[in-house]
Amino acid sequence: MSGVGEAGDSLKQQGWRDRIWVLGRGVFGLVAGFFLGGVMRVLRSSLAGGLVLVWIYGISLVQACGGLRGELRPNVLVILCDDLGYGDLGCNGHPIVRTEYLDRLAAGGLRLSNFYSAAPVCSPSRVGLLTGRSPNRAGVYDWIPPAGPDQSPRADAREQVHLRSSEATLPRLLRAAGYDTCLAGKWHCNSRFNSPDQPQPDAAGFQHWFATQNNAVPSHRNPTNYVRNGKPLGELSGFSCHLVADEISNWLRERQQSGRTEPFFAMAAFHEPHEPVQSPPELVELYRPLSNADEEAQYYANVHNMDLAVGRLVAVLDELGLRENTLIVFTSDNGPETLNRYKGARRSWGRTGILRGMKLHTHDGGLHVAGIMNWPAGIRSGRSEAAAVSALDLLPTVLELSGVQLPAGRVLDGISLAGLLRDGLVPERPRPLLWVYYNAVNECRVAMRQGRWKVLARLNSGTVPRLENLTPPTAAVVRAAELTDVLIYDLEADPGETCNLAGRGLPEEAGLLGLLKSEYQDLVQDSPAWEPVPVVKQQE
Repeated sequence: MSGVGEAGDSLKQQGWRDRIWVLGRGVFGLVAGFFLGGVMRVLRSSLAGGLVLVWIYGISLVQACGGLRGELRPNVLVILCDDLGYGDLGCNGHPIVRTEYLDRLAAGGLRLSNFYSAAPVCSPSRVGLLTGRSPNRAGVYDWIPPAGPDQSPRADAREQVHLRSSEATLPRLLRAAGYDTCLAGKWHCNSRFNSPDQPQPDAAGFQHWFATQNNAVPSHRNPTNYVRNGKPLGELSGFSCHLVADEISNWLRERQQSGRTEPFFAMAAFHEPHEPVQSPPELVELYRPLSNADEEAQYYANVHNMDLAVGRLVAVLDELGLRENTLIVFTSDNGPETLNRYKGARRSWGRTGILRGMKLHTHDGGLHVAGIMNWPAGIRSGRSEAAAVSALDLLPTVLELSGVQLPAGRVLDGISLAGLLRDGLVPERPRPLLWVYYNAVNECRVAMRQGRWKVLARLNSGTVPRLENLTPPTAAVVRAAELTDVLIYDLEADPGETCNLAGRGLPEEAGLLGLLKSEYQDLVQDSPAWEPVPVVKQQE
């Protein structure tokens, strides 16, 4: 864990951000002046380390050529936790767990207090983050179980589910634009992992990958199931989050040693604090006096250990001179696991704060997660934002910041937050955030966030069975289903979703119900079904 003690000190406040803001204001003035003058002019500027800006009739040739030069395009490091509760960080109010490095990132950047995951469970949440689209549009509706070579075809076709290569993912778009890309940690976007039968992380755009299909096995300590670029590695020594930090750190150092100066996109997909939880004994001992049980101390130590790995990642960026122009995005794939929901969940002590529900719920506890963005060159320190934003917004945001065009012919559900990051301008969301999770524990399979309002509904009064996947017959059922038993909450006044306002004369109710129904139909009609393997082929 070398360098952990110095990791947090890398949040420097240098002059780059001010120069970029000045450049942005200056460019705006130049555009307006040249447009109004209607005269062809060519301006060469030495601003930003020698970047040449060419303006003709107010049109940026830099933009027309497909993006900014490499020295201005930000590096991006996405840090994704697994089953971390909104209330599990010190900066979000946890009274016990120490998250020093994440708290520093929040204090030195932008804390998003209403950040939402793309789904209340892991696989669809990751697909949504990578594509900027509801995972339902990609046909990923629930967590993806592993399917080995001897897996028999299932009636629900779940062994087929994977992130299709036809999806335009953020790392693949950035890779095509000259970025170096790396994934380390949990993949969980296919059932046949490390098999030619389905696309692997490289097909999604990760030129270097070090990953597992799902959880670290047998636990976070000394995992045996990591694969690097198609090669199984066997048992590794250490805790998974630090192995992930090591992999990205070594990859970054090797890039620099080889003379590569292209920007990078790296994703640290920690397994922590998902079960089976295993934490360093010295950290468990630290929390034992503050816990009601050893299992609780294990969880707190697990989050603390993950925070130390974050500190190491920040430290290596500082070491290599990459920190200033690296956008760090920290979040979780969904809310925390419910204690003892299944046999192995004895150490699931995550907290949602005052939020209702947990992982697998469409109430906010399953979807409302930690959100931190830190970018010294582009985000002023000490900011917080209460507007609802989503992991779906990551793709359009990063593409705009890197000067890469949005994928053509794709319905995107996320929006760019570039203006929010740079200038604090909250963008108008043209459509609400919508979740359709057919296996929800709380029976409300549909949820929508529109401004201050949260709206939930059951399908056919709850008679539609819980579904883990869609096949042609079940797709027909959900497409024809009626939204019933509607719940409406004012999250600004009632973030815990305790007072249902439906049927109480709310002036906005009719508009919210109409919007929910139209958005549901739009999404469900664009949700592909998986065709089960025919019986004849199964016999063959």
